[in-house]
Amino acid sequence: MAGTRVNAADATLLVSRALLGVVARSVSSALEFVTLPQFRVLVVLSATGPIRMGALAERVHANQSTFSRSMDKIVTGGWAERCTSPDSRREVLISLTEAGRALVAEVTERRLAEISTILERLTPSEQESVRAGLELFSIAAGEDSVEELLVLGI
Repeated sequence: MAGTRVNAADATLLVSRALLGVVARSVSSALEFVTLPQFRVLVVLSATGPIRMGALAERVHANQSTFSRSMDKIVTGGWAERCTSPDSRREVLISLTEAGRALVAEVTERRLAEISTILERLTPSEQESVRAGLELFSIAAGEDSVEELLVLGI
């Protein structure tokens, strides 16, 4: 690749590897307590608030019949809790505990700090180019907007 112009797909693949490293480093301490799929559940819960078990399984693309066992481990670990819906006593909702919320916040803060350190190596103009390019990529990929992610704490 040296000396040749890199196409958009190659550049995106390269950036994805760099970001994967940032993600891996930011989540590594959390993996002492939860698995990566369990952490993903905590992130979704931090974004949605209390949610029905079936809807949560759907959001994380899990098989509903086996998802309950995974949720049992998350609840037993103290990261989430089951509670009765205020709308229907028969409906059980899953929500984050303070410990779960703190774990997601810690990982998010660590990730944001490392990304900020990387971006500080760029000029303001280069930072703006990165922002614009990544925003376009996110839109094309169907991801939530930056504003929505900031509200969600992701």
